Amino acid sequence: MYREDRDQFGYQERGAEDVFSKPVRAGKRTYFFDVKSTRGQNDYYLTITESKRRNNPDGSFTYDKHKIFLYKEDFEKFREGLDEVIRYITDNCFGGEIPQRPETESEDAF
Repeated sequence: MYREDRDQFGYQERGAEDVFSKPVRAGKRTYFFDVKSTRGQNDYYLTITESKRRNNPDGSFTYDKHKIFLYKEDFEKFREGLDEVIRYITDNCFGGEIPQRPETESEDAF
């Protein structure tokens, strides 16, 4: 099913080859972590895509997507920043614990 989602979104990058992909469903959103190789296939980068299904008034639907390109020279700084922000939120906003998604919200309710 994830491959079908990806195909609907038109995820092919021009000249990039998919090396590895990890879709993560989170409620009404799907996050795609895609490792791609450059055209010459001598380097790799990561794309992180958030996709959310939007229902149109006519009953059809579209997908809103937001994409980040992350290059290897930025991996460590990105990880440090993300870890720091998650630690801050966990320690200061939720009393040391990240709330879990309610069981009633279906992961497939897309």
